[in-house]
Amino acid sequence: MRATSDSWIATVPVLEHFSQVADESRYSAVPDDWFIGMSDVVDSTSAIGAGHYKAVNLAGAGTISAVMNALQNVRLFAFGGDGARFAVPADQAQLATKVLSRVASWAERGLGLRMRVGMVKVSESRLAGHDVHTAFWKASDDVQYAMFCGGGFEWADAKLKRGKIGLAMETDTEPPDLTGLSCQWGPIHPQNGHVVSLIVKKTEQANGACFRTAISRVIEILEKAPRLNSVPAEGPNVRWPTDANSLQARIVRHDRALIWRRFRVLASTFFVWSVFKARIRFPRFDPDQYRSAVASNTDFRKFDDALMMTVDCSEETIRKLRSVLEEAAIRRIV
Repeated sequence: MRATSDSWIATVPVLEHFSQVADESRYSAVPDDWFIGMSDVVDSTSAIGAGHYKAVNLAGAGTISAVMNALQNVRLFAFGGDGARFAVPADQAQLATKVLSRVASWAERGLGLRMRVGMVKVSESRLAGHDVHTAFWKASDDVQYAMFCGGGFEWADAKLKRGKIGLAMETDTEPPDLTGLSCQWGPIHPQNGHVVSLIVKKTEQANGACFRTAISRVIEILEKAPRLNSVPAEGPNVRWPTDANSLQARIVRHDRALIWRRFRVLASTFFVWSVFKARIRFPRFDPDQYRSAVASNTDFRKFDDALMMTVDCSEETIRKLRSVLEEAAIRRIV
């Protein structure tokens, strides 16, 4: 089964141009016996409004870290800000279920957030009339991100929120393996005017061709901007992560009390901050190159049954986007 799964992954198309993401003919169908897994922070809007946006993002990113650390060769995943979605072969579904349950327990105990988690078979989505197709978007020479279309993930998300495919939280005390998860970069500030979060979804009655045209027009407008990525080319800001240290302490796997974990995080944060701030180079690590790689590999644009982008826009670009999207909304395309 492992060889078969790996062989199929190798056949998934790679999109060279982002303008291709809305073209379903460029995607491959995920096998029937695979499973969709997902997480979603309950009432994330209220949590973000109360100033807990970093905790919400951390819970969503934690899902991906935990699944990737526990399962081998997981490449079909998407981060949604307040949750995550992924697809795994049948032989990894049982372990993925346990990992999701542990993530939900960690989010509630460590972050004070209720999180829905669930699993459902791809074949069930197809029986309900919603497909699951995937392709990789080549974000850079080093990184590819999975894109999804067909409506299957949206169908599963709706089922999760209605409590139809939910999993119970783990009752044991074993935390998920969150190695590699971090939330310690400084905030991103706009350079062209405004940082805009854009989500463009197709209505149920919309024609696929019309939706592709609308998406193409949006992408065409954005790609004329001087720099689309909201993360500066030289990399994210190097600032002392005052607000993030407490959250980072809740990621560390440690048997000691939280205060000791906070001290450990504080010490490691000071070392890392010093390296980046003073631009200290090591034989196999250059902080400037690392920051630049973070910028070029950022998933600021993706397609997951909808166009989702976080971009740095001028007022003129926003005006053009609003015009295109309002016209598409009037025509009930988006």
